[in-house]
Parts: sequence; C-alpha cells; structure tokens
Amino acid sequence: MPLHRKAKPEADAIVRALLDWFAQAARNLPWRRTRDPYAIWVSEIMLQQTQVKTVIAYWERWMRELPTIQALAEAATERIHKLWEGLGYYTRVRNMQKAAQQIMAGHGGDFPKDYEAILELPGIGRYTAGAIASIAFNEPKAILDGNVIRVLTRLFGIAENPREKETNERLWRLSGELVEMAARFSPEEKGARTRTMGDEERCSHLNQALMELGALVCTPKQPKCLVCPLRSRCIAERTGKVEELPNLGPRMMTTSRRFVAFIMEKDGRFLVRQRPAGVVNAHLWEFPNIELTRANDGSNVARAARKVFGAGVKAAERLCVIKHTITRYRITTDAYRTVATRTAKLSDSAGEWRTLAQLHRLAFPSAQRRILRHISSKAGKEP
Repeated sequence: MPLHRKAKPEADAIVRALLDWFAQAARNLPWRRTRDPYAIWVSEIMLQQTQVKTVIAYWERWMRELPTIQALAEAATERIHKLWEGLGYYTRVRNMQKAAQQIMAGHGGDFPKDYEAILELPGIGRYTAGAIASIAFNEPKAILDGNVIRVLTRLFGIAENPREKETNERLWRLSGELVEMAARFSPEEKGARTRTMGDEERCSHLNQALMELGALVCTPKQPKCLVCPLRSRCIAERTGKVEELPNLGPRMMTTSRRFVAFIMEKDGRFLVRQRPAGVVNAHLWEFPNIELTRANDGSNVARAARKVFGAGVKAAERLCVIKHTITRYRITTDAYRTVATRTAKLSDSAGEWRTLAQLHRLAFPSAQRRILRHISSKAGKEP
C-alpha cells in the first residue's frame, strides 16, 4: 500500500536519513565520478549478477577501450566479447551493442533522457531504466533490485514473497514514492548535510543510497543493524524479524552436471570451436566437449571422445578438473588431453587450430578459460 499523507513525516525522515547517510558513507566508485549516461549504463549492466569489486577493473578497461556509444556500436563482436570475458551472461553485452547501434540510428548518438525511450532499448528493463534516469538525469524514477528489495521489506515489515506480482508492485510503488519525495524536498526541509546537495542530485543520491545500504549494511546475512541509519524506523528490527526478511520462499534445488572437454594439440596448435548463435555462451570459443549422461554412456570417457570426434581419437591423461556454479547447476568439467591415431580424419566442422597466443586473444566461457590457463601453465607460457 502507498505511503499515506499521515505517514509523510515518517517518510520524510527516512529520505533525509538516507541522503545524510549516503553523503558520509558512499563508496568512491569510478562510475560515481561522472554523470555520463553511457558510463552509468555500462556500470549498471556489468553490476547485474556481479560483485562491485569484480566490476571495477572491467568497467575501467571498458571505458578506456570503448569510451563512447559510437565506439561500442562500431566495435567488432570478438572485441566486446573479449572485454566482457569473465563477467558471464554474454547476452548482456550483445544487447548493449544492439542498444548502442539503436541510439546511433534513432537518437543521433546521444543517450536518450526520456525514461520511456531508455526502456525501449534492447537489454534495458524497468530497474536499469530507472537507475540510469535517476543517476544520470536526476529523474524521480523508481528502482528495485535485490539490495533495494531487502531494505524495503525489512524497513516496512513486508512478510509476503517479493517475487509475487502484487508484493513486487507494492515494492515498486514504495521505491517510487521515496524518490519522488526526495525530488520534492524544499530547502527548509533539508538536514545539515542535504542542505549542501543541489536539486540535481537528490533523486540520484536517494536511489544510490537505497542500493548502497543494501550492499553495505542491510546485507543478506549478519546485517549491521547497529549502524543502520534507518534502525529506529525499521519494522523488522523492531519485531525481531530481520533474518526472516525478505521472504523469498524455498530455495531452488541444485542439479549436478558433468562435462568432459578434450584438448587436442597438433604442431603447436590446439583445436577449438566457436559456439553457435542461439545457445548459452553463443559466439564464444571452447575446447570440444560433451556432457556425460546415462543416455550417452557417460561412464566411458574414451567413448565420449569418439562421440565428439569420431573414430581414431582417444582420451589420454587428465589435465585438470574444473568446478563452477551457474544458477542452480553445480558443474564439473574434466579436461583430458586427447590423442588422434593415424586413422583419425577430423572434419573441418570439428573446429579450428590455433596457437596458444591466438587462443588468449579469443573470448572463452569461464570454465573453458580456466582450462586454457592450465594448458598455458603446463607449457610455461602464462599470458
């Protein structure tokens, strides 16, 4: 339910506390030193599913290599994949390039200021559009990500699952009302610290404060309630339900999967293949591999090698074992050096032969890149 008129003084206090806290506690992140919507857009897309400490180096390198919307629009696909390598969810970067091309064609290369126009760009949803509009243009637009959900459900004592439609919309309304209230602050309502903040910053800082509070204080585990600027107004803190909120429902069951990757070398070159369009990690490179299942007699690695390459190929020594997690999947990949017999006849579709130096210029999925590091280490040629 919305914030009613009688709740306005309390809401004013919440907004003022957030703005004052952010003025003191905000991290000095590189994308906070600019109002360039392109730079802010890049940071927001990178921060999806990725920790801030990881994103910083990626963002700085990206902005050096592709400093403008035009540079992104015109970049080769291989280049944007390589710059994104390690961040995962590569559809994000391909959508960024499509959006950049759309901006060049439809907006003269200028990032649109209108919220609805931002929302129409490929790969930009309600949260990202709100973040860009508020942070870059100080528009009073709502945001709602995992951090903000956690802050709002605890602050207002919302026990229902935020993934359910009605509850989710309620959270969007609350977020919107807080940022709109920040936009309406009059000079005499500002506190000692917010008094130095210009009108062009309050919506930006309010939304960033919500996200920052969730990242630094109102954390999923062991939240720092004693130093929270909203502690005296937090219903979850008052009722002892901080650890119970947000109520995200039962955890998704994990599934184990096993793959075998095959490392074939010939005259100092290694066989790799590019993943096709329309699949996970499309257009990235990989060593030939197969998922082991009961259906394909996954207990026999040599037989799996023959399924990948055909007759005349056998798996030899194991090079390494890579374990990683993607959403609910716990994935193990065994990498084997593979030997081709004299009778082996690999088709052109099996892949391409590349040197180690060439491999390091290609973009690989995370697990496959770790295999490449093992190969380089064995060869004594770490990049």
